[in-house]
Amino acid sequence: MKLINELVQIAKNPDKAVKDYISRTGKKAVGWFPVYGAEEIIYAAEMLPVGMWGGQTSIAKAPQYLQTFCCSVMKANLENGINGVYGSLSAVVIPTFCDTLKCVSEVWKAAVPTLPSITFVFPQNRKIDAGIKFMEDELTRLAKELEKMSGKEIQPQDIEVSIGVYNTYRSVAREFVQLSSNYPKTISTVIRHNVLKAAFFMDKKEYSAHLSKVNEELKSMPPERKNEKGIVITGLLAEPDEFLALFDENGFVVTADDLVQESKQFRVDVPSDGSSPINRLAKRLVNMDGCSLLYDYGKSRGQKLIDMVNETEASGVVVCMMKFCDPEEFDYPIYKKELEEAGIPILYLEIEQQMDSVSQFKTRMQAFSEVI
Repeated sequence: MKLINELVQIAKNPDKAVKDYISRTGKKAVGWFPVYGAEEIIYAAEMLPVGMWGGQTSIAKAPQYLQTFCCSVMKANLENGINGVYGSLSAVVIPTFCDTLKCVSEVWKAAVPTLPSITFVFPQNRKIDAGIKFMEDELTRLAKELEKMSGKEIQPQDIEVSIGVYNTYRSVAREFVQLSSNYPKTISTVIRHNVLKAAFFMDKKEYSAHLSKVNEELKSMPPERKNEKGIVITGLLAEPDEFLALFDENGFVVTADDLVQESKQFRVDVPSDGSSPINRLAKRLVNMDGCSLLYDYGKSRGQKLIDMVNETEASGVVVCMMKFCDPEEFDYPIYKKELEEAGIPILYLEIEQQMDSVSQFKTRMQAFSEVI
């Protein structure tokens, strides 16, 4: 399908996509580190938000600044920054969700002095009034920093328009995720991932229009799913493509995902209630639960996974554990116990973006396929 291939090519060539956008529109681009940025604020400043999720690259210079036990996503981002890969960006926004991100927010200033960075601090107790007020203050501060770069004063109506664009994107992306599991031949696990990933390098309004056409084409086709076994994937992300290809080789189809890089980006909309657009953006963070990087007193992730399995009639859960991601590792024992008590099979796979080979997973995934 031509429309799908266009998105896949953008995901595989992000630098070209961003440069083409800058050339076509004359606008600036601002990178944002995982996991949840304030994209609506960047968009309201009439700049392109660009997701920075590492990638497969040789790590040579980053270890001068980061310990060996930092995750491969942060190492790749810093390596790319040092090597000038992000030369098309005007700045980067670095949130402080984990210890490594807190470290990178300071290290970046020394390692990549030519690319300005803005540290964006998220409240731990995000559900209390003080936490919401803190988030509002940080969003306001970010807006002021971006105004200096863009030369545009961000008005409340600009943020309202941005919220509308992003809520539309989230709705369209959720529909694609729901549809894709019925078309495992047209939408392989690799293609599904890249279609969703393309959103990090496109204007969300353009991406939504493009993906809506994909959804309409899929709805006009007869379902392709036959004997594929449904699974739910959870973790920070699931890469590289060679790893994802193993799912199709073993007869799996992703019926739902709980990945921070994928569905958690668009699982929750900005609410319609709030005293101001900034307040509504802050409340979106309040409504996001089930993520290891957001303090969740009720530890709801396990039940969310159980609900996903039941709602999509999946046969099991595959845990894509990012090596050296402490928040994810701390969460795992809790939801593992809950899944086991619910009788749901689990496959635990430790991954990193710079994997030289995925052969170690082949036998384990084949065995899991036989078990379920």
